[in-house]
Amino acid sequence: MANLVTRPSSPAGARSSVTFFSYRNRKAIQPYLYVAPAIALFFLLMVFPMVTVFRYSLLEGAILSPDPVFVGFQNFQTIFADPVFRQSIGHTLYFTIMSVVFHLLIGLSFALMLNSRRVNPVARSILRVLYILPWLFTAVIIAIIWRLLLDPNGVINSLLVAARIVSFKVEWFSSPATAIHALTFVNIWAGYPLYMVTLLAGLQGIPEELYEAASIDGANEWQKLWNITLPQLTPIMISIALLDFIWTMQVFPLVWMTTGGGPIHATEMMSIYTYKLAFTRFDFSLASASAVVIFILSMSMTYFYIKHQKAAE
Repeated sequence: MANLVTRPSSPAGARSSVTFFSYRNRKAIQPYLYVAPAIALFFLLMVFPMVTVFRYSLLEGAILSPDPVFVGFQNFQTIFADPVFRQSIGHTLYFTIMSVVFHLLIGLSFALMLNSRRVNPVARSILRVLYILPWLFTAVIIAIIWRLLLDPNGVINSLLVAARIVSFKVEWFSSPATAIHALTFVNIWAGYPLYMVTLLAGLQGIPEELYEAASIDGANEWQKLWNITLPQLTPIMISIALLDFIWTMQVFPLVWMTTGGGPIHATEMMSIYTYKLAFTRFDFSLASASAVVIFILSMSMTYFYIKHQKAAE
């Protein structure tokens, strides 16, 4: 009779322990596997380009030179010594602040009007469509429309001359005295619908009981606006204003398609200045330094936005 050789079996406790730990490890790793593609894309499309641009800003002859030289912060000193760059910072801040302020004022005014019961429902529906139209156009279409309207022989000048407001044809985009103001006006016209739609949604979310209680207490319309409507909309207004500040400070297509930064750098924005350094002068080191400055300014506003969002939560 053959001898049966039996292998020593592992203890049941050890086997269950190994199985338990492997299962626990799989459960711990599984969430990271789901987000791994998104994290990889984030590093590939966001982190790596930002690190590369910052590295280029510290070099002389980046990209074009086979042996770029490390120069530290010399590129930053060079651009800050350039009067055109300092002028572009002033233009960008003026353009951004004026746009955000008037976006908020116009958007809030239209939202209050569209939310008012005094306006006929049919007229209110028509006005909603008309007021949101600027939001539907791309930057290229907006630039073409307003270049035609603000042309010296365009509709705007014809109306102003006919109304005897001006006695000559104003060159809105061609004059250094008016170009930045005309460009800011166009951006205000193009951007207020975002505020209008967002604030209108906020207005419709305010409980009606608050207004009824205020009416019982004898509050008039202005008191209701100041003590109920605006406090309820304040978190929305702050959030959208901070986001709009970040977006407007980086605007490029509208400026490039209308004035290209001219005339005589009268509408030179930081984004236009950076683009010209990179693709007109082919000085990618200085362009990278300028891009880093824009990034730092944007991140400073992003910090305030995140801080406000945490405070709201």
